[in-house]
Amino acid sequence: MRRNIVLFVILLLFINLFPQNVGSGAVGNVSAFTFTGALNEPGQLQMLTYIWGHIPRPGLYIVPDDTDVLTLISLAGGPTDDAKIRSIRIVRSSPDSDGEVIFVDLKRYIETGDASLIPKLKPGDTVVVSGSAYFAFRRFVQFLSNIATALSIWILIQNL
Repeated sequence: MRRNIVLFVILLLFINLFPQNVGSGAVGNVSAFTFTGALNEPGQLQMLTYIWGHIPRPGLYIVPDDTDVLTLISLAGGPTDDAKIRSIRIVRSSPDSDGEVIFVDLKRYIETGDASLIPKLKPGDTVVVSGSAYFAFRRFVQFLSNIATALSIWILIQNL
């Protein structure tokens, strides 16, 4: 009986070691947003853009046609602490060509204030905010920690 209780507790601990990422379904987690600031002006066009990665609210955004990458990132909640803002990618596809990838250094913009470093977006652009090297290292260490915990539990079960 005691062994069954110990195995049950260990199983519960093991299940909690590897949590699943499940959305809460709350309104704040909706992935399509609409910018309504200047859209009511006559002649203002709207475009679809996407933003992924290390930002609080990734997803599809409908923004004015003169939106730049800094504005889109700000609408999505800004970069997280783990974001690599020195190398933000804009993936631009075109039916006429193979497409292109534009790299934006927001860190340099913050240091210099040079507005020419911030490109305007085009319809269908995808902005990707990658994670920093520290984020990757932290994920690796967390993985190793989970493996060590699982091995410790296995050894504990073998010694029962």
